[in-house]
Amino acid sequence: MDLQNKVAVVTGGASGLGQAACRALVAKGARVVIFDLNEQMAQATVEELGSDNARYAVVNVTDEASVESGLDQAMEAFGELHIVVNCAGIGPPAKVIDREGNPLPLDNFKKIVDINLFGTFNVLRLASARMQHNQPFNDDHGRGVIINVASVAAYDGQIGQPAYAASKAGIVGMTLPIAREFSRYGIRVNTIAPGLFMTPLAASLPEAAIESLSNSVEYPKRLGHPDEFANLVVCMAENDYFNGETVRLDGSIRMAAR
Repeated sequence: MDLQNKVAVVTGGASGLGQAACRALVAKGARVVIFDLNEQMAQATVEELGSDNARYAVVNVTDEASVESGLDQAMEAFGELHIVVNCAGIGPPAKVIDREGNPLPLDNFKKIVDINLFGTFNVLRLASARMQHNQPFNDDHGRGVIINVASVAAYDGQIGQPAYAASKAGIVGMTLPIAREFSRYGIRVNTIAPGLFMTPLAASLPEAAIESLSNSVEYPKRLGHPDEFANLVVCMAENDYFNGETVRLDGSIRMAAR
């Protein structure tokens, strides 16, 4: 896919990995619409990228009406939709049984799965329903690409990550079935499973904690740069033979139990 003048929706695009994806897509000539609940940061990102290249919508990915409204705004702004990057997610740690012997409240588990897994599915299902009507843009009758974001926790979840690991494993598990289904429409589906990245949350940690995390990576001995994640987003979008895959982007880390 030639990204020039293509239109992308990026959930969680106002910060961290999502913001890096927005910058990389715009640098390739695409236009982006940021879906985020943080209006202040979303607006600041649009100002950085320029209103000709970017817009934002305040969207709750778990709410059907909210996502539909955001997609309407994206279509009104740029007229088409070719790329979806699902970065929105949360991951507060919590054990199944706490130190006092109390079980994890079910609502806590549900909230993480609701945002990470159901939110991802909600956006991709509603976006693909519109994307299927695109005019093909290449000889393979391609109409678009969906790029979901899981985590290495889908494979090596740590103690305290049962909800987060389950939600991300669900994203990995639905990648191939949806890619197979969407082949009839010319819509590709891929997933990135990031390891440890220098997001704003990680950057706020003490230097000793960052050093410890960096040492757990095989090579290179550091946290990933958000632009390295964004480079893979661009690659997945541009390469029309990239389909139905989940790719770990993690410096060969394998997470320990704790």
